[in-house]
Amino acid sequence: MAERLRTAGTEVVVPELHRGSLPADTAAVQAVINALPEPPIVLGHSYGGSVITGVRGAGHLVYLAAFVLDADESAASLGGTSRQLQGAIMHEPDGSTSLRPGRALDTLYGDCPEPLAAWAVGLLRAQAPGCGRGVPQRHSWKRTPSTYVVCAQDRAIDPGLQRRMASRCTDVREWKTGHSPFVGQPDLIVELLRELLATRISPRRNEGAPPAR
Repeated sequence: MAERLRTAGTEVVVPELHRGSLPADTAAVQAVINALPEPPIVLGHSYGGSVITGVRGAGHLVYLAAFVLDADESAASLGGTSRQLQGAIMHEPDGSTSLRPGRALDTLYGDCPEPLAAWAVGLLRAQAPGCGRGVPQRHSWKRTPSTYVVCAQDRAIDPGLQRRMASRCTDVREWKTGHSPFVGQPDLIVELLRELLATRISPRRNEGAPPAR
């Protein structure tokens, strides 16, 4: 997905998460935002919604089957984790959690082409206990335009919970996909981001500035 956007001339930065806590992950994304010349579109998937909720300086937030948290809420406190996902979770001795590869494939990537799904499972990392229970210190969706994408066939996060969280956002889309459309149907996300980018640059064009490339 990132390479498709880059090929079209869009700068894409993918900060690495799972640094041990929600504040650490949020700081990693905030550092990227701070280094960019303009407020970017920031996309968070699943737990990544908790992360982007806490940033400042974004131009637009995109929540993809993600957690939109309010005051004193965490991803864990909202629930919504499916029984299928709960059955895939392994609890490690250090308190972190990981996913059984076979069950993770079906739960997270069940509607994705098999070779890509297997590749994606290989990228999964353990999650520290402080991530899912972390509470954002800021709630950027209250001040920043936002788009929520409900994944209606999600086997990991209850689509009903997604729709309730989506009501907090400026705009809502619903796709008939599983939890990870960036693996199975990346063109959907590319088209959405291009649409949002075009909306952001249209005032400049109206003012006579050349189109961004």
